[in-house]
Amino acid sequence: MHYDVNDHAAEECAMVMLFEAGYADQNDIAHAFGCTPRTLRRYQERIESGGLLALGRSRGRPSQKGSPPIEGRDRTILHLKERGLSNRAIAVKLGFSEKAVQKRLRRLGWKPQPAICLPFETMTDDATQPMTALSDTTGASAMAAAAIADDKTTEEPLPVSFDRNPLDRSLDRLLAAMGKLEDAAPLFARTENLPGAGVLLAVPALVHSGVLSAARKIYSSIGPAFYGLRTTIVTSVLLALLRIPRPEALKEHSPGDLGRIVGLDRMLEVKTLRRKFARLASMKRSREFGIELVRHRVAERGRMLGFLYVDGHVRAYHGKRMISKAYVTRRRIAAPGTTDYWINDQKGDPLFVVTAEANAAMTRMLVPILKQVRNLIGPRRRLTVVFDRGGWSPRLFLTILEMRFDILTYRKGRFRKISEKRFILRKAKFHGRRLEYLLHDQAVRFLKGKLRLRQVTRLTETGHQTAVLTSRWKLRDIVVAYRMFDRWRQENFFKYMRQEFLIDALTDYEAEPDDPNRSVPNPMRKVVDKELRKARSHLAKLQEQYGSAAQDYLKGRTATMRAFTAAEKEIQRELDEASAEIARLVKRQKSLPTRIPLSESPEGEKAMQLSVERKHLSNILKMVAYQIEGSLVELLRPVYPRTEAEGRTLIQTALRSAATIEPTDEELRVTLSPLSSPHRSRAIAAVCEELNKTSDRFPGTKLRLRFAVAEPAI
Repeated sequence: MHYDVNDHAAEECAMVMLFEAGYADQNDIAHAFGCTPRTLRRYQERIESGGLLALGRSRGRPSQKGSPPIEGRDRTILHLKERGLSNRAIAVKLGFSEKAVQKRLRRLGWKPQPAICLPFETMTDDATQPMTALSDTTGASAMAAAAIADDKTTEEPLPVSFDRNPLDRSLDRLLAAMGKLEDAAPLFARTENLPGAGVLLAVPALVHSGVLSAARKIYSSIGPAFYGLRTTIVTSVLLALLRIPRPEALKEHSPGDLGRIVGLDRMLEVKTLRRKFARLASMKRSREFGIELVRHRVAERGRMLGFLYVDGHVRAYHGKRMISKAYVTRRRIAAPGTTDYWINDQKGDPLFVVTAEANAAMTRMLVPILKQVRNLIGPRRRLTVVFDRGGWSPRLFLTILEMRFDILTYRKGRFRKISEKRFILRKAKFHGRRLEYLLHDQAVRFLKGKLRLRQVTRLTETGHQTAVLTSRWKLRDIVVAYRMFDRWRQENFFKYMRQEFLIDALTDYEAEPDDPNRSVPNPMRKVVDKELRKARSHLAKLQEQYGSAAQDYLKGRTATMRAFTAAEKEIQRELDEASAEIARLVKRQKSLPTRIPLSESPEGEKAMQLSVERKHLSNILKMVAYQIEGSLVELLRPVYPRTEAEGRTLIQTALRSAATIEPTDEELRVTLSPLSSPHRSRAIAAVCEELNKTSDRFPGTKLRLRFAVAEPAI
């Protein structure tokens, strides 16, 4: 083929003829002529449609008379430009170069408006400070989900939405699918009598709980998504408060109605919420997340940490996998399960939770737990640790005292009873409750006098004596008894969390092989122990028979001396055999180690343990929901006389009630529907007035929350 190098039509025709003649394939021809296979196919299409006259068009976009048609991508560029984005920001979001955006805008005839504001602005909590715009270099990171932290000294960028209709977030979802959006900005639509919208009462407490700032610090982001980190955390806590503690329960609720509560067109559904938790669990940072929340809690409520209550809660497992067993107290049996150790403050509110490895006993878990507490409260502060008989160990008490903690626990085992005449009636009033105890106070020693503790014994009406041990010598005896018996607050907490927040439910069905180096009881030694108990029981029966035969002979019930001698020889032979068997088993028992690694156990390969990360994260968020509920109860206490008995029930009713949402430029007004009775509505109205004083904003927006209770219809 011969053609002039400046004749583009001839060159294109040569390329098509070489391909159709079969001299080379499209890739080789395109490579030789410095173009792409798609270009060659376009030349073929032109020849087929218009012949040789269709070839030789000038390079670049063909010029058209009049206004060019606006395509979907150009429409997106114009929309973003109208919202005030710079060319560089648009290029980063759509994956173009800045020069390409400039050319498209010039071709589309776009002209800048006289005055326009950038949509990306940083949010400051001081209303007197001017709003500052983010630089264009922030790019896609400016779209990160940034909830308003409770720390008033920090500034967080607000996410922005490119959708105008709060009920249609198509553009934001498109940007999220393109990887240009890390979290959708909340957009609220005016809605009347929205079911469950009363849960927005919990948002100020959620902001002050520190869970959002802790999540940003530990997890940073979960990647580009419409439902980002902030949305996942906020919705998870609010769903727990709405008593939707498991993703599966979302099937029973309208995703559109739930989405409007948090400023979205739809709430996360079952599979989406599971994926979000799986993504967070894959980072393996739930422990750091919990510790960060504890730091915030200690800084906020450090005065409530004079007494720490520690207790274990067993989550029973009913599946088919072989996992280690734990003693389930409420069922009084040992069953497969996982043990979580909860640490609560002196009011019974949870502080943090630790999952024990292989259901380790409290005697093994207390020291690691207290080391974490020491790191959180500092080296000098002295707290009192309250626990039940599961932590009984005088040697452990010495270790705890050396760590500069005091102890308060029940005495385990037998002890000398005290004469009832020595008990003294003590009376006191704690938190509005009048208490009367018959108490006796004395000093006791353990470990051959190395450990000296104080024992306060209570005498009940039935005559039972309950002994309490403590290292607090200056505390009044009735205060010691009250603090020890007040440990039932934690038991009530477990019951409440089990019934209301389903902390015993599985969050997933994932399992992993158990630690092969974990020490377990030797199963062969268990078999020998069982045989040894059986042999000793047999020996005891033979000895009883020998004594009965001798007694019969002495009392004349045996016919002759010869009969007694024969019976005696037979019993003696059996006694010798039983004693020899016991000696053999004892020797065999001593030769076997008490514990062996799990890998050496016959069932070591089948042993599994449930995945901890996702369940631990779920427990932390449910713990935050419980704390939020408790903070609202405290606001209710001054205005509702029956707060102690009905406070949580009333708050739960208010959170689940319908409400009207009315967004303005600066406020998000939430008007709750009247409750079942006027005095309950007045109590919640008083709580709303207290919340309005905080001027908190909904996370991810600049809208200040304003609450009210509607007047009842006449």
